[in-house]
Amino acid sequence: MSENAKWYVIHTYSGYENAVKTSIEKFVNGRGMEDMILQMEIPVETVKEVTESGETKEVERKVFPGYVLVKMVMTDDTWHLVRNVRGVTGFVGSANKPIPLTEEEVLAMGMEKHEIVVGYNVGDHVRIVDGPFANLTGVVEEIEPEKNQVSVMVSMFGRETPVELELDQVEVLA
Repeated sequence: MSENAKWYVIHTYSGYENAVKTSIEKFVNGRGMEDMILQMEIPVETVKEVTESGETKEVERKVFPGYVLVKMVMTDDTWHLVRNVRGVTGFVGSANKPIPLTEEEVLAMGMEKHEIVVGYNVGDHVRIVDGPFANLTGVVEEIEPEKNQVSVMVSMFGRETPVELELDQVEVLA
């Protein structure tokens, strides 16, 4: 059932984000619904603030004040559980139909990361399998896993041209 889980956005009263998260977690554990409501996040960022005395200190600040993100399987039971927690004003979406976040939105927020195993090295001959350069072949020039990028030197119009691609857009030639 948990493979059907999607990320949803819960709107809360401002300042109630942590209380809402804690309450939902208690209800989930008490009712044995861990397989229905899998994960909750309150996105925060660390920023440096300068105090009146001129000192710099690091402070965690909520990225989306008044919102909690929850990965859950949407059923009538889970909807009612979340909706009836003190401090929750509702889900983002229409009145009774919450709209899940898209895969792109989830990745952009850093909520989930897809691990890509790179099966090639610098200097390997590869074929581009996706995008506008699909089916071209070239040589790997540079791999940047933290940026999800690979640079491949391909021959186009009689010239060697570097092409920036995502790591999963190339495969090693057999």
